[in-house]
Amino acid sequence: MTEQTIKAAIEHIVDPDLNLSLRELQSIKAIEIDGNTISVYIELFPPVHWIAKTIEDAIKDSILTISEGFEIRIFVREILIPRMTNPNVLPTVKHLIAVSSGKGGVGKSTIAANLAASLAQRGATVGLLDADIYGPSIPTMYGVAGAQMEAEKTETGALMGYPIEQYGVKIASIGFIMDRDQAAIMRGPMLAGYFTTLMDQIAWGDLDFLVFDLPPGTGDIQLTLTQRVPLDGAVIVTTPQEISVSDVRRSISMFKKVNVTILGVIENMSYFIPPDAQDKQYYIFGKGGGEQVARDSGVPFLGEVPLTIDTREGGDTGFPVVLNPEHLAQGDVIRSITSSIVSTIRKNAHSSSNSQTISITL
Repeated sequence: MTEQTIKAAIEHIVDPDLNLSLRELQSIKAIEIDGNTISVYIELFPPVHWIAKTIEDAIKDSILTISEGFEIRIFVREILIPRMTNPNVLPTVKHLIAVSSGKGGVGKSTIAANLAASLAQRGATVGLLDADIYGPSIPTMYGVAGAQMEAEKTETGALMGYPIEQYGVKIASIGFIMDRDQAAIMRGPMLAGYFTTLMDQIAWGDLDFLVFDLPPGTGDIQLTLTQRVPLDGAVIVTTPQEISVSDVRRSISMFKKVNVTILGVIENMSYFIPPDAQDKQYYIFGKGGGEQVARDSGVPFLGEVPLTIDTREGGDTGFPVVLNPEHLAQGDVIRSITSSIVSTIRKNAHSSSNSQTISITL
């Protein structure tokens, strides 16, 4: 057994997101043999949480086909791709995702809450910024309504707040610092000012992902975000009916005009599953509107999320349905959508690396 025979055995393994082999990606950085221990060091494009175990298992299986009796250790490092724009904005956050909708009432916050929880489930460090100033519902959906963020002054005199942590997700919300009715009557520059405060004066620490739950529509908050924050992309939430889909077209157009990547469209409340007949699906809001608008706009369609009593109860009781092991069907749909979003971010990271110098983070 030599390093070359091990390399030959594993270099054909394909990164399923990028459809390129470890050899083509130049991912195999070192192989060490020490007695009965084989150590393999590889580098993958970020974020690695969804793909690392798949690659690790494939490497172990390939090595064991040529020789048994070895302890195999795989060390995965993530390629750090420097931001091309606004590198000093939220510098401790690797990936920034906006969740938006053309109109209210489509379950955007439910999707944002479950997306963040799903990311955390896979071992990522996650923040969730509830920027839906008109209706901050994330505290309720995470069971932390009424909580107060702690704050302290830094050495420079700036006041920094500390997010509330629940289910492995760090949460900041206008609902922690302002009465809901007061938030509902704010407009224009005042809204943008509160959003900027939430963004700049929260001590997030190191995060793999920061998810923004935006207000519905295409107003001041959306424009402030796209102007200041180097987003990885936006996820657009709609329901199937035309009145929602028509507003989604405007949201997609707005993000495209400001050069924000559309990570995809999610159709929420696609069909109703009654609790006493889990095999039935009722398309009470129409069918296929989300997929059609995605196709017309040339953006990915991420999937259909059913309307269930379990999902509604999870939001009301402060326990996102994706975390509930008793509701595997809904959780599997959300996890699949989350995986597709991460896959798109990885593809974009690989594409952007072709035009800039990259470095490695341990």
